[in-house]
Amino acid sequence: MAGLRLGPLLRYADGSSATVWVEASRPCAAEVRCADGSGGEARTFQVEGHHYALVPVTGLTPGTATAYEVFLDGTRVWPLPDSPFPPSLIRAPREDDTVRVAFGSCRWAAPPSDEKDPVGPDALDTLAARIAADPDGERPDVLLLLGDQVYADETSGATRRWLAARRDLSDPPGNEVADYEEYTHLYYESWLDPEVRWLLSTVPSCMIFDDHDVIDDWNTSAAWLADMRAVDWWQERLLSGLMSYWVHQHLGNLSPAELAADPLYAAVRETPDGTDLLRTFAAEADADPASVRWSYRRDFGRVRLLMVDTRAARVLDEKNRAMLHPGEERWLREQALDTPGSYDHLLIGTSLPWLLPHLVHDAEGWNAALCRGEKGARWARFGEDLRRRADLEHWAAFPASFDALAALIAEAGSGPHAPATVLVLSGDVHHAYVAEPVWPGGALSGAVSGAVSGSASGTVSGAVSGAASGSASGSAVPGPPAGPVSGVPDARVLQLTCSPVHNSIPLSIRLGFRFGWSAVARALGRRFAGHGGCPRPPVDWRRTGGPWFGNQLMTLTLRGRSARLRLDQAREVRGASPQLRTVVESELVP
Repeated sequence: MAGLRLGPLLRYADGSSATVWVEASRPCAAEVRCADGSGGEARTFQVEGHHYALVPVTGLTPGTATAYEVFLDGTRVWPLPDSPFPPSLIRAPREDDTVRVAFGSCRWAAPPSDEKDPVGPDALDTLAARIAADPDGERPDVLLLLGDQVYADETSGATRRWLAARRDLSDPPGNEVADYEEYTHLYYESWLDPEVRWLLSTVPSCMIFDDHDVIDDWNTSAAWLADMRAVDWWQERLLSGLMSYWVHQHLGNLSPAELAADPLYAAVRETPDGTDLLRTFAAEADADPASVRWSYRRDFGRVRLLMVDTRAARVLDEKNRAMLHPGEERWLREQALDTPGSYDHLLIGTSLPWLLPHLVHDAEGWNAALCRGEKGARWARFGEDLRRRADLEHWAAFPASFDALAALIAEAGSGPHAPATVLVLSGDVHHAYVAEPVWPGGALSGAVSGAVSGSASGTVSGAVSGAASGSASGSAVPGPPAGPVSGVPDARVLQLTCSPVHNSIPLSIRLGFRFGWSAVARALGRRFAGHGGCPRPPVDWRRTGGPWFGNQLMTLTLRGRSARLRLDQAREVRGASPQLRTVVESELVP
C-alpha cells in the first residue's frame, strides 16, 4: 500500500484551480478530494527512486474555502490520524479580494520538539500555531519563501549523524550533502516538522532558491565557479541541488497552464523513470544558464508578483558582470510593463536585497571595480579574495544591474497607469529593515505611522524605542509622501527585507548592520567608492524602518490601492508555547 512520505503542499491557488504536491512511498495514483466536490488526480512520476505527484485541483468556486483530503490508490493518507490541527483548506480567492502576502527567508530546520532550539523559536512554527488556534481568523493568502529553504552546506547534528551512517564523512564534502538522496533528507527534515507540514498544506506558497540551497556564495564570480568546477564532488552536488529544487520547489511555482505547456514536465511524467531526463536538464542549465528560466510571475487579483532568480541567471564575466543575463533581464522588463494599469501593486521578489546599508553598497561597488582590474592585477586578486570572504555579491556588486533595476522600477511606477506601490521583497541578510529610494530631485516626507510594540496585539503609536537586545529596535516606517514630488515615481517604492525565518543572528551581524546604516559608515563608504572610481548610483535611499533582529516574518495586506506592513517575531513565552508577536505595523499607502 502506498504511503505519504512528504506533503501535501498546497502550492498554486486561484479562483477556480489549485495544485497540491505530494511524495508517495511507491508508484500510485494521487487524488485530492475536496468537501465541495471539486478535486483532481495525477499519477506519480519517479526521480532517483522517489515518487512524486503534483495534483491539479479544478472546479473551485471563487470566494470559498473548502477542506480537502489526499488519497493514494484510493486510501486516505491526509489528514494524518489523530491530527491535532484543523482541516487543511483550499481558499479560492475572488479577483477583488484583499491579498495578504507573508514573506521571509533563511530557514534552518527546527530540531525535534524535545530538543532545545539553539537559534530560538521558528517563525513558521509559530505562524502555524497562530492560524491553527483561530482557523477562521486572518491568515496569509500566500507565503513567499525567498531562499535558503534548505541548507546543503550547513547541516544539523541529526543530519550529520544520518550522513555518517551512510558514508565516510572524512571524504569530501564531509558533513555537507553530496547527492540527490541526501537532498531529499534535508526536505524531510524541514517539511516533516508537524507545524510546518500543516502550514504548507493549507497556505499556498511561492519559492525561489538562494545560495545555501546549493552552497554558500553560489555563483559569486567566474573565478569562484572555475575553482568549484575543479573540485571532484561539485558536479554531483550542483546537479542534485538543481534536480531536487525542480522537484520540490520549482514545479509548484507554476500555474496549471504553465505546467501543461512545460515539455520537461510532460517528458518526466511520461517515462517510467525521469532521472536521466532531469539530470540532463540540470547539466544543460549549469552549462548555459540562459537555457532555463527559474523566475516566474504570479498574479493575485490586482497584485503582480515577479519572483526573480538572482543566482543561476548571472553573467559572471568580470567585464560584463550582470545579476541577470540578457534574456532574464528582458523577461523581467516585459512582465513588469505588461498591460499598464492591470495591477495596483507590483512585488519584485529577489532573495538578495536591492537597497543595502550605504557602506555595504559602496564596498560592493568598490570591490567590483577592483575585480574588474581598475586598479591593476594585485588589487584584482585582493578584491576576489575579499569578495568571497565578505559575501560581496548583492545587486550593488553588479552595478549595471543595480542601475537597470532602478530604471525599471521608476518606469513601472510612473505615469497615468502607475500602481500604488512597487515593493522589492528580499531576505538573505539575517535582519529586517525598510529602505525607501529617492530619485534625483525627490524628497521623502510624511509622519510616522508605525512603531515598535512588544504586545501581542501589535498596537502601534508614538515613536520608536530601541531595546538593548536589538530584537525589536530601530525606527518605524514613515507614511507615504504627502503629494507628488518631482523626480519620484508616482508609486511608492520600498525595499522590504526580512530574514531569517529560523536561523542564527551572530553579534557581528547585529553590530555590523547597525553601524552600516550610520552617517559615519556612509562617509566611509564614499571613501571606498572614490578609491574605486565608482559613480554615484542613480538613486539615493534611506532606512525608514529597522533594523530588527530575530526569527521573523513580514506580512503585506493589500486592499485595493492601499498597503499595510506588519513585522512579526517568534518569541519565547514563559510557561507556554512560543508565539508570534507583532513588532511593528505601518500603513504604507492609505
